[in-house]
Amino acid sequence: MINKFDIAYLKMAKEWAKLSYCKRKQVGALIVKDRMIISDGYNGTPSGFENCCEDEEGKTQWFVLHAEANAILKLASSTQSAKGATLYLTLSPCKECSKLILQSGIAKVVYVDEYSDDEGISFLKEHNIEIQRIAEEKLF
Repeated sequence: MINKFDIAYLKMAKEWAKLSYCKRKQVGALIVKDRMIISDGYNGTPSGFENCCEDEEGKTQWFVLHAEANAILKLASSTQSAKGATLYLTLSPCKECSKLILQSGIAKVVYVDEYSDDEGISFLKEHNIEIQRIAEEKLF
């Protein structure tokens, strides 16, 4: 069941994605616990790097951090815990980020668009992380 808070947080994640300098795809993430945003992130280069996500051929550079990785890393340097939190994403997680999600204690992932590879979502489902996709048209 879709609730109004899921819709609101996904809309905010979509706005957050617009902060990304990546040209190919802009992705936003919010980590929410007890209806409070405890972390946020968008895909981009590590701090101190030039804000150029793609190479000359338009392919994403290997060192670009995904939105959920940035949100989890930001949270790790705070006093907050992701245990039991919900992660809102504009794009479903890849298999590498799904490991971070599981390890961080996030209990639920809500996303809009499907990543090209569904292994990350399958991994999270196998490890009892609640998964919910809310299609773009449901956000408006």
